[in-house]
Amino acid sequence: MQVQGFRAKSRVALLVVFVLCVCFAGFYDLLKPVSNGCTMTYMYPTYIPIPTTTAVSPAKYGLYLYHEGWKKIDFKEHLKKLSGIPILFIPGNGGSYKQVRSLAAESDRAYQAGPLERTFYQEASLTPEEGGEEIDVASFQLPNQYDSRLDWFTVDLEGEHSAMDSAILEEHAEYVVHSIHRILDQYKESYETREREGAATSGSLPKSVILVGHSMGGFVARAAVAHNRLRKSAVETILTLSSPHQYPPVALQPSLGHYFAHVNHEWRKGYEVQTTRAGHYVSDPVLSHVVVISISGSYNDYQVRSKSESLDGIVPPSHGFMISSTGMRNVWLSMEHQAILWCNQLVIQVSHTLLSLVDSRTGQPFSDKRIRLAIFSKMLRSGIPQSFNWMMQSHLSQQSLHVPSRDVKDKTGSLYTSAACPRNVHWSEDGLERDLYIQTTTVTVLAMDGRRRWLDIQKLGSNGRSHFMFVTNLAPCSGVRLHLWPEKRNSTSELPVCIRILEVTSKMVRIPSGPAPRQIEPGSQTEQAPPSAIFRLGPEDMRGFRFLTISVAPRPTISGRPPPAVSMAVGQFFNPEEGEREFSPWSLSSYSYKEISLKEDHPLALNLSFTTSLGLLPVIFSLKTAGCGIKNSGLPDEQADDIDNSKLCKLRCFPPVAFAWDDTSGLHIFPNVYSETIVVDSSPALWSSPKSSEKTSVMLLVDPHCSYRSAVAVSVTAAASRFLLLYNSQIVGFALVVIFFALMQQTHAWDLDLPIPSILMAVESNLRIPLPFLYLAMAPILLSFVLSFWISQPFPSFASFTVVSVICYLLANGFVIILILISQFIFYAAAVVHIFIKTRFQLWEKSANRFINLSSSFFSLKVLRVVKANPLLVTALAAITLVCLVHAAFGLFIILSLDALCCHSALCSFISQPCTKT
Repeated sequence: MQVQGFRAKSRVALLVVFVLCVCFAGFYDLLKPVSNGCTMTYMYPTYIPIPTTTAVSPAKYGLYLYHEGWKKIDFKEHLKKLSGIPILFIPGNGGSYKQVRSLAAESDRAYQAGPLERTFYQEASLTPEEGGEEIDVASFQLPNQYDSRLDWFTVDLEGEHSAMDSAILEEHAEYVVHSIHRILDQYKESYETREREGAATSGSLPKSVILVGHSMGGFVARAAVAHNRLRKSAVETILTLSSPHQYPPVALQPSLGHYFAHVNHEWRKGYEVQTTRAGHYVSDPVLSHVVVISISGSYNDYQVRSKSESLDGIVPPSHGFMISSTGMRNVWLSMEHQAILWCNQLVIQVSHTLLSLVDSRTGQPFSDKRIRLAIFSKMLRSGIPQSFNWMMQSHLSQQSLHVPSRDVKDKTGSLYTSAACPRNVHWSEDGLERDLYIQTTTVTVLAMDGRRRWLDIQKLGSNGRSHFMFVTNLAPCSGVRLHLWPEKRNSTSELPVCIRILEVTSKMVRIPSGPAPRQIEPGSQTEQAPPSAIFRLGPEDMRGFRFLTISVAPRPTISGRPPPAVSMAVGQFFNPEEGEREFSPWSLSSYSYKEISLKEDHPLALNLSFTTSLGLLPVIFSLKTAGCGIKNSGLPDEQADDIDNSKLCKLRCFPPVAFAWDDTSGLHIFPNVYSETIVVDSSPALWSSPKSSEKTSVMLLVDPHCSYRSAVAVSVTAAASRFLLLYNSQIVGFALVVIFFALMQQTHAWDLDLPIPSILMAVESNLRIPLPFLYLAMAPILLSFVLSFWISQPFPSFASFTVVSVICYLLANGFVIILILISQFIFYAAAVVHIFIKTRFQLWEKSANRFINLSSSFFSLKVLRVVKANPLLVTALAAITLVCLVHAAFGLFIILSLDALCCHSALCSFISQPCTKT
C-alpha cells in the first residue's frame, strides 16, 4: 500500500524538496575550499624511546622524548643531559604521538631565538572573577630571555579511537599517570647519573609535568589528574587544544557520557574546600594548584564545538579559562580540528607562552597559580575583551588601578603618570606653534607630521557625544601618543607638580590588520592601509580632565623602521546610541537585502545587534563606498563613473573592520570587511544553552569621512551547513524515533487485523502530528520550564527552541522518506533487471535447445553414415585419439612434478639463507 491522496503526496513531495535543498546548500558550503590563513610548521624530528622500568598494563603503549635536529644523536647520552621543563603531549582520537613535532620544534626555536619583541601597549589583564584584584598583572614583567628549555615527551596510544569507548579512555588515563611518574623518575635518574660521572649539575629536579592534550587527549589529561594513583602536585598546568570538556562529541554509548560526568564531578569536588561533616576546615581544595587553559579552533572546527570546549561549571574562573583562536593575539584565525596542531601562528604563540611560565629563580614553572594564569592571559589574550560589555562599560579606570603610578619626565619636561612609553622612544620637542586645535568632533591624521592635536573634551564631548574612539595604523608610542590634561597651559613646565598628565597610550589595543596595499611606484599614492590598533575612552575615563591630545611622530623618527604606505589615524567623539542597529531573523532574507545607508559624518563605531546568533544564521555583510567628499574626480565624464570614484575614495577611507562577540565562543575579528560572511561558533536553541547565547553583537569601524551603502542578508549555504553541523545528532535521534513510530503503527494495524500500511505511509502519518503525541511532546518542555523557574535558573527562549526542534523533526522525516524512496527505487530497478534477464534467458534457452536438437540430429545421421561406410578408418581415429590423451596426461604429470620439486628447492634455499634483496 502506497501513499494515497493528493494532499499526502504533496506533503511528502514538498518535504523531500525542502530536505534536498537544505542538503545541497549545506554540502556546497562544506565542500567549498576555504583558506584558513595558517602557515606550515617545519621540523627535523627524532623520537627517543623512554625505557619502562616496571610492568605496565597495557604494554602496547609507549613513551617517547622528542629531539629537534637533523644530526644523529646517542639516545643514552641525550637522556643523561635531561634538565629542562617536562611537558607531556597526549594525542587525541586516532592521533599519533608524532603530532607533537610542530609544538616541540617551535619551542626549541623559541628557546634559542629568545622571547618575542615586547610591544608598547598593555596586555590583557585578569578579570575580577579570575583574581585580577589579587595580583598586579601589569607590574609582572615577562622574561627578557628564557632560562630553561622545554623537554617534550609524547605517549604512543596506538592510534586508538578513544572518542568511541570509555574503556579506552580509562586505559589512556591510566597510562598517562604512569608516564607522568616515569618522566619524573627519568629526571631523577639522569641527575644521579651526572652526579656519579662527575658532570656539572645545576638547578632542581622537576616536581610536576605540564600536560598538553589535543582533542580527546585534553580530556584524558584531566582524567589523569583526577586519577587516585597520581602523585600529589605531579601536574599543575594543563593546556588543551580543541578538546571537549562538557560532554563527548559523539555519545555512542551511555558509558561514555557516564565517564565524562564522573571526571567532571571529581573536578568540581577538587576545587571545593575540604571540611568535616560538622563544617570545620580540613585542608585546601585538592586541585587548588591546577590551572587549565582551553584553546578553541572556533567556527572552522567542525568536529568539536566551542560550547563543549568551555570550562564553565568545571574549572572556576580563578583557575582557568577558554579562549578562541580567533581572539588570540598574533593569531586571529579560525582553524580546523587537525590544523590547530601545525598552524604556525598559534604554535609559536603557545610555545612562547609555555617558555614564559618558567621562574628564572628556580628554573621551574611558577608555583603560584595566579602568576601562571596571569602569564596565560598576557600572552594569549588580546587587549580586546572577549565580551561585548567592553563597549558598554569603561575598563580604563579599572585597569589603571592595577598600574603602578610612576612619574616620568619626557624631553619637554612634562610630568606624566601611569604606564608611560619607554624612555628609549625619543621625539623632537613639540613647540606651541606646531599644536593644532581641533574644532570638530572628528579628527583626522593623514601624514606623520610631528604635530600635536588638542581636543576640548568639554566642548566636543557635549550633546551626548561622551565616548571617544580612535583608529590608526601608526605604532603606539613610536608613531602616536595620547594624553589626558586637566587644563591647558602655554608650556607643560608651567603646570604645578601636584597636577598630573595621564598618558593613555598603553590602552591602545592591537587588532589584526589585513594585507597592506602595494605601492606601484616609489612615492606614488596608494590605498589607505588597514588599521592596526584601536583606542576607546568612556565618560568615566575622561572625568576630571579637560583636554585630550594626540601627538603624532614625525616621519624620520620611527625607530629605524619604514612608515606605513599611507599613515592614518581617525578619532571621533560619538554617541553609541546613534550607531545602534538591531536585526531580527524575520527582517533578513536571502533575496531581499536589508539596506543600510551611511552618510558622511556618521559614527565611527556602529553597533549591530542580531537577535539570533550568527552561529545559526550567518549573514553576508557587504559594504560599498558611495562617496568621500570628492565633487570632481578630474577625469572625463565618460571615465568618471562609480568605479573610478570608488578607487579614489579608497585613497582616503581606511578599510572597515568588524568585531563579532558571541557568549559561547568569545571574540571574532574580520579585517577589511568589504564583502564577508560573518559567522561565529555557537550552539544556540539547545535546552542547555542560556538565552544570551542566542544573540550576537557586531561592532563595525568605518571611516566617518566617507558615505557607504551596505547590505545584510542571511547566507543560505552557510546557514544550511551550520544547521546540519550543529544539530546533526538531534536529526539522527529524530530519524530513529520516526522509524520506531512507523513500526509501531504497522504493529498496531497487525494487532487489530487491519491492512498493514507501508513504511512510507506510516512515516507520512508522522507529519500530521496527532494530538496525543503533541501532548506527550509538550509535557517535558513545560515541566522543564517549571523547574527552571522554581530553581531560579535562566532558561532558553521557548520560541527558538521550538522552531529548531520542528525543523530537526522535519529534516528527520525527510531523510527517512528519501531513504525509503531510494530503497524502493533500488528494489524496483533490481526487479526490472531480474525480469529482463530472466525473460531474455528463457528465450535464449528455447532457441539454443532448438538449435542443439536440430544440430545433434543432423550430426548423428552423418556420423552413422560414415561409420557404416568406413569402419576401419573410424577405429584408427579412435585409437590415435586415445594415445594422444594418455601422452598429454603423462606430460602434465611430469611438468607438475618438476615444478613442485623446484618450488621445494627454492623454499629450502630461502629457509637456509633468507634473501636480502627484493
